[in-house]
Amino acid sequence: MKSFNIPSFYRSPLISKIKQTRKDQDRLKKDFSPTLLDFGSLHVYLARHFGFCYGVENAIEIAFQTVEENPGKRIFLLSEMIHNPQVNADLVKHGVGFIMDTKGKMIIPWSELTPNDIVIIPAFGTTLETEQTLRDAGIDPLQYNTTCPFVEKVWNRSEQIGRKGYTIIIHGKPGHEETRATFSHSSHIAPSVVVRDLEEAKKLEKYIRKECQANDFFTEFADQFTPGFNPETDFDRIGVVNQTTMLASDTQEISDYLRQVMMDFYQLPESQITEHFADTRDTLCYATNDNQTAVRELLHTQADFALVVGGYNSSNTSHLVELCEQKLPTYFIENETNLLSLDCIRHYSLHSHSELESAPFLSSTKPVKILLTSGASCPDAVVERVIARIHELLQPKISMLDVM
Repeated sequence: MKSFNIPSFYRSPLISKIKQTRKDQDRLKKDFSPTLLDFGSLHVYLARHFGFCYGVENAIEIAFQTVEENPGKRIFLLSEMIHNPQVNADLVKHGVGFIMDTKGKMIIPWSELTPNDIVIIPAFGTTLETEQTLRDAGIDPLQYNTTCPFVEKVWNRSEQIGRKGYTIIIHGKPGHEETRATFSHSSHIAPSVVVRDLEEAKKLEKYIRKECQANDFFTEFADQFTPGFNPETDFDRIGVVNQTTMLASDTQEISDYLRQVMMDFYQLPESQITEHFADTRDTLCYATNDNQTAVRELLHTQADFALVVGGYNSSNTSHLVELCEQKLPTYFIENETNLLSLDCIRHYSLHSHSELESAPFLSSTKPVKILLTSGASCPDAVVERVIARIHELLQPKISMLDVM
């Protein structure tokens, strides 16, 4: 796989050594067991896969290279490069501005852009409508395009099945940049509808079976379907794609459920299912899959609690938190500064959508056992600093250098 040139301050000597050792021992990536950092009275279990993925490193390389190659020019990010506060803050320090926030709200009016400005498309991609707006302003939207190749793969697969007459069911968060972009690209080709989860996917069954009025659909799925969508005919042939940062298991569950609905309603044998349901399993992102599978394996280890590191608005990171919360106390933190003391941790709650402070969070029993992972947009350097902060608080006899 390609090696990217990203700023050294995102790298970690400790994490790089661990990842390289695991890679050398497991070239085929079949071993998802965690890595134990044994400090004696402190055991830190690192997930097999975590941190920057291909798409994120690609985006960071392009963004910083763009800054370096264009001194004196105004450079804008369409929205957040990735959902990590440190990376976005670093780009701001380098003079990069933001045109809109993560919800699509304008920060800088389109009218202020000139043909001499540079606009970087973030890793999530963008809508066809935004691309056209940039062209109208005299800016090539694809010149500095950091859209993740795996997001583009979803777009390409949507186009393929859309041209064959399938309606596109997108598993994603309607307000997320990537889902908005995927919806724009798919709706250009075929009728499309966004479902947040299995519960919403199950609501589609009554429309597939022609058991509900079209007006009910328009109410239930307001702002989640393409203009001109016809529930009476557009569910005859369907295919499921996903926002790449969703739980892969959830997407598969939605796909399996809708596939069975089509088989039952049309009384089809397995061999004929493609007449009404497209196989889209190849749209799942490898990094999302690997990170989630690594966490499931990590959770086989008995521990006091789990730490998940990443941006609070990061979709892929939040799903790692959800997985961990099913098994043990879990703290979602942005960086080492969240570890306030031995008795207090500041962390984000996915349930209240707010930061909380919990105490005490470190066990008095020894060794203290901690599960640790991070999202795909979290620098390895942040993970190392989290480990170093835990080490500083607990002061085990074995040093950081000794485990390296």
